[in-house]
Amino acid sequence: MSNILLVHGAWHGGWCWKRVARVLRAAGHEVFTPTLTGLGEREHLLNADVRLDTHIQDVLGVLNYEDLRDVVLVGHSYGGMVIAGVAERAAERLAHLVYLDAFVPGDGQSLADFQPPEVLAMFHEKTRTEGDGYKLPSFPAEVFGVTNEDDLAWVKPRLNPHPLKTKLDAVRLTNPKAAEIPRTYIYCNNPAVGPFGQFAERLRCDESWQYMELATGHDAMITEPKKLADLLLEIATTSFCATTDAV
Repeated sequence: MSNILLVHGAWHGGWCWKRVARVLRAAGHEVFTPTLTGLGEREHLLNADVRLDTHIQDVLGVLNYEDLRDVVLVGHSYGGMVIAGVAERAAERLAHLVYLDAFVPGDGQSLADFQPPEVLAMFHEKTRTEGDGYKLPSFPAEVFGVTNEDDLAWVKPRLNPHPLKTKLDAVRLTNPKAAEIPRTYIYCNNPAVGPFGQFAERLRCDESWQYMELATGHDAMITEPKKLADLLLEIATTSFCATTDAV
């Protein structure tokens, strides 16, 4: 049995992992799906002071208050920024990092560093004109690769504005213990969207990473929950065996 902690991406909430979590729990794992401050059912907490560090603290709180060890920590999309920051501060609690079609920052980088100038300008403009200067309205669910009508009916009303500052904040990554955590990149390639191809291109041949692909859209937890869960089960089992062998 492993502890698996799933961190959602921008505009989403812990709700988006429902289908994946069901499969993982049925296989006997402990699964945690926190919602980051200001999103999902915590949208009432969104304010101009919510930053990347706020979301990192959200996840650190789960690790600490649940007293979790040997955790497989999964970050989807923007969640890659969050789990990188969490690993920096809680490396001793983590067994594996999984970046699911996610941003993979280096030291001193922000999510904005991976966006084309025109996209970043659009973020700022929409936040200024539609988001009271601090909230970035969500993209349509179809942009995330969700096409099934039932899925769209579930997803669309649950997408919330996202705090822009979290996309502009840099993360500091200097802990050598964090750099030693095994890690996997899962690239969603059908259709491939956004800036994630740059990470796939870099990491597919990097021997320090495990690399996997899913033939589905960006929101794999919604469009292919069973296939995604199977990959996470494979990773969790391998991580558990590695941890056991090391004891």
